[in-house]
Amino acid sequence: MKKYDYLIVGSGLFGAVFAHQAMKKGKKCLVIEKRNHVGGNIYCENINDITVHKYGAHIFHTNDKRVWEYVNELCEFNRYTNCPVANYKGELYNLPFNMNTFNKLWGVVTPQEAADKIASQQACAKDEPSNLEEQAIKLVGTDIYEKLVKDYTEKQWGRPCKELPAFIIKRLPVRFTYDNNYFNDAYQGIPIGGYNKIIDKLLEGADIKLGVDFNESDEIRRQYMQLAEKTVYTGTIDSFFDYKFGTLEYRTVKFETEILDTDNYQGVAVMNYTDKETPYTRIIEHKHFEFGTQKGTVISKEYSEAWTLEKEPYYPVNDSKNHEVYTKYADEAAKMQGVVFGGRLAEYKYYDMDKVIASALDAAEREGL
Repeated sequence: MKKYDYLIVGSGLFGAVFAHQAMKKGKKCLVIEKRNHVGGNIYCENINDITVHKYGAHIFHTNDKRVWEYVNELCEFNRYTNCPVANYKGELYNLPFNMNTFNKLWGVVTPQEAADKIASQQACAKDEPSNLEEQAIKLVGTDIYEKLVKDYTEKQWGRPCKELPAFIIKRLPVRFTYDNNYFNDAYQGIPIGGYNKIIDKLLEGADIKLGVDFNESDEIRRQYMQLAEKTVYTGTIDSFFDYKFGTLEYRTVKFETEILDTDNYQGVAVMNYTDKETPYTRIIEHKHFEFGTQKGTVISKEYSEAWTLEKEPYYPVNDSKNHEVYTKYADEAAKMQGVVFGGRLAEYKYYDMDKVIASALDAAEREGL
């Protein structure tokens, strides 16, 4: 008999939810984490009594009632609704694209006027877009593309929109109502006091080792895997297989967090900067996630950057080349006995939080948990 039923590599949402489900069935879990804290990218810090989303804004939203009830059993959520603002050279526009946006852009008042304006600008679009620029213009016309899509997207991906595949923007939300709620989902909010409460509750009862890099060497992998009957792996899938089919590409994000001696810096939690002159993609003012009234404020500027192996992988580059490489790794993973692969890095896909939780619940169910 081995000491643990499951070794869980990574303490983000997938690993933590799986551990929780396993422990509810009486299983023993060892969780190892490369960072010096649990929680993956939803980890929060407390700075001057303000809950700070250390790795970028995390706004919980879902249409999945099962997942919503699951997280609400772990902690209480507030009523936060995501209403970001786009800043184009000092001009402010509501997101997602809606009647408030169109009124500011063109002075139109009725949905029909807005629809006609967009239709007139879509006329130049190609029937079969060959790149992101053509796809975006086909969806929203030239004005919105030029002011609110083009430069922001090029900062995010580090290359011109004409060189990006069309499928990256399969659709852009366009609403002909005066509604600034970014998400259409039925349930939305942020845990009161931050996401650490959820992770701590999920990992209650597990043995946890921080500062352990599972992929540092074969010896470390063997050392930990032999402690458990099965392994749940949530790290990068290419590193698990020693990059034998090549390295999968990502974009990474650099954060510059500042403590400011003002009670309200920008009046909104999320402000996107859609011009090319501004080097960062957005500024997060964390206190607005919880309607904070504390003295002072904390902001984080986000810079999208090229990724290297030494940096944190954030967004998979889901082009055809990387998809082909990932498919080879996925085939290898499917043949592995005693290893469960899950989460955004192991599955090389961008996951909203609710989808990660649903995926982990499904994986646990397949394990009979």
